[in-house]
Order: sequence, then structure tokens, then C-alpha cells
Amino acid sequence: MDLDFSEEQHRFQESVREFARTRLAPRYAADDRSGTLDRRTREEMAGLGLMGLTIPERYGGQGADALSTGIAAEELSRADFNAAYLLLIPMLAAEVVLSAGTEEQRERILPAIADGSALPCFCLTEPGHGSDAAHLTMRAERDGTGTGTGGDDGTGTGGGGWRLTGEKTSISLGMIADSAIVFARTAPGGARGVSAFHISLDDPSIQRSAFRDLGSRAIGRAAIHFDGLRLPADALIGSEGDGFVKCMQSFELSRAIIGLMCLGLASAALQEAIEYARSREAFGRPIGAQQGVAFPLAEAATMIAGARWVCYEALWRRDQGRPHRVQASMAKWWAPKVAVETAHQALLTLGHSGYSEELPAGQRIRDLIGLEIGDGTAQIMKTLVAREVIGKTARPY
Repeated sequence: MDLDFSEEQHRFQESVREFARTRLAPRYAADDRSGTLDRRTREEMAGLGLMGLTIPERYGGQGADALSTGIAAEELSRADFNAAYLLLIPMLAAEVVLSAGTEEQRERILPAIADGSALPCFCLTEPGHGSDAAHLTMRAERDGTGTGTGGDDGTGTGGGGWRLTGEKTSISLGMIADSAIVFARTAPGGARGVSAFHISLDDPSIQRSAFRDLGSRAIGRAAIHFDGLRLPADALIGSEGDGFVKCMQSFELSRAIIGLMCLGLASAALQEAIEYARSREAFGRPIGAQQGVAFPLAEAATMIAGARWVCYEALWRRDQGRPHRVQASMAKWWAPKVAVETAHQALLTLGHSGYSEELPAGQRIRDLIGLEIGDGTAQIMKTLVAREVIGKTARPY
């Protein structure tokens, strides 16, 4: 059993870590204060291929495997947690297009994601449907006057289009995204009645409303309202009713990536606390010599190590073509929990200094909490694990 990265993956890890340390880390606190993501972050990450990491080379991406993607997410988050969203969200959007889209759609949509010219967002959650996303209510209805090539006047070629009506909420990158993968109901029922659409967000009829959030302020969340937005026929990704199923499959990748994002930031918090425990003296010796200080840090290091390998096992299994839903679900509920607890303990170790906004301890906690919620709560993840380990008895419905 080989528990180490390859030489190539180690080199990749070092290069991403150096980029994140020198270019991204200095912006982390500043972007939080301004509530905006520095434009250079997007440009530089796109220039290094990090926004199209999982996109095949023939569509302008890097064609990276799942393990390498996890490495990048962990290293980016270690320096700037919010910058890692520019890897995560484009990856989610690209996975849906790759798995459900036609070849024409892949050639049209993916290169712009990979080069950063069309930053996507992922529109699944609704005001009344978060965890129960299979029963969402946003409607996409056939529009006989719509066209395959688009146009507000309903002219063109390609057959009937669609009209999109409803509201999406809690959309990360929602205020700054250029395009969106939107999930809407095209037929009655549950998951099989949900389809995916790729749309541009430059239509003036689209209304966006920003949230005032506790954390990840540089990324921002938004509600996006569509009031009968006309779409061309080729906005539908793949086949009708395919959207939700493909979305769930992409989550098996993103949940492990999210786990590593959280652990990357937690590792940075732990290292800061360890260095402080080594240098800060009380009663004539470093505070790290006190078990009351040392043991919580030892526990945090252990928990990070365990959660980290659950995440990487999920990604390794994906690369091997093996089932990984259980590991991805474990990673999604456990890693954010470990990360929040570690960041909190790090703040307590730093004492009054950690409580000040002069250090990033508080920001780390605020940012991490968001991913205890987004992309599936701990309760939903535990339900998925229970279904696998117990069977149908664990199904609540």
C-alpha cells in the first residue's frame, strides 16, 4: 500500500504552495475587509490553469486527476481559503457539462471556464429547498418562440427554447459570476424531473441580491431571480431530466475537495498556534510545555491527519474508478467539523492576540463555518453514510 504522492504530485504541491504563500496569502485578510475578491487572484489562478484543473486538455484545461485537484485545493486554502472557491465552483460546473453535455456544449462552454473568462456559479439551492434539492420548484418551460441560437426577439434557428422562472439562493460567487449552471424542473416528480441549463448572467432582466454574511465575504453569496428568462434550446445541458443525477455525481468529487479546503486552512491555524506555543513563555517556560496547552494541539493534529486521509481516499478511489460515495460523505461532514474545532482551539491558544482582528484566527473560523453548511450539512452526510453501512433501514423516506 502506497500512502505517498508521486514525485510529480509532490512537485505540483510545492509549486501551488509557493504560489499561494507569495501571491494569495497577503490578500486573505484584505479581501475579507473589502468584501471583494482581488481581481488579480482570478487572473493569476487562471493563468496557472487552476480554474480549469479537471477540464481535459482538449477543452483548454489541465486534465488533472482527482488526487492532484485535492492537493491544489488544500494548498490554496492553507494561504487563502476564499481563493480555493475559484477552483471548486468552476470544477463543479465543468463536471456537469462533462458528464451530461454534448460535445458541442463542451467545446463551447469549457474553454471559457478554463481560461477564467467566464466565471461560473452553481445554482441549485432555493429558498424552500436546500437539502431537499430533488424537489426544487424553479420551472423551465418550453417556449415555442425560443431558438437554438438565442435572441431576445425570438428569432433564429434551432427550434423551441425555454423560459426560466423562479429564484435560486445561497449562490457562492453569485454577484461576480459571468455564467451559471442552473437546475430547474422540466417535468413533475422528483429528481428525474430536474434538468440542467447553462446560461449567461449578462441579461438585464436577471436580478441579483447580495447577502451580508458572517464569513467568506470576498466570495459572497447571492440570490438570483429569473422572471421568465428566455433561453435558447441549446441552453439545456444534455437530455431533459439528466440534470439532478449528474449534479449528485459531481458532488462525490466536490465533497472531498471541500474537506481538503477546510483542512488546509485548519493546518495553517494549527501551525500558527504551535509556533506561538513554542515561543510564548509563562511561569518561566514555553506554554507548550504545559499539557493543558500541548494536548489540545496534539489532538487537533491527530484529527486533521485522520480526516485528511479520508478525503484523499475518496479522491484516490475516484481516480481508480471505484465507488467513493461513502468516503466523500464522511469527508464532507467530518473535515469541516475538525477544521472549525481546530481553528477555535488555535484562537484560544493565541489568547487575547487571537481574539484581535490583527490576526486571521477569527476570520478562519467565520470562513470555515460556511462549509459546515454548503454542499450538504453534516446531518445529510451522515444520512448518506448510514444508508450505505446500514442499508434501507436507515432511509427516513
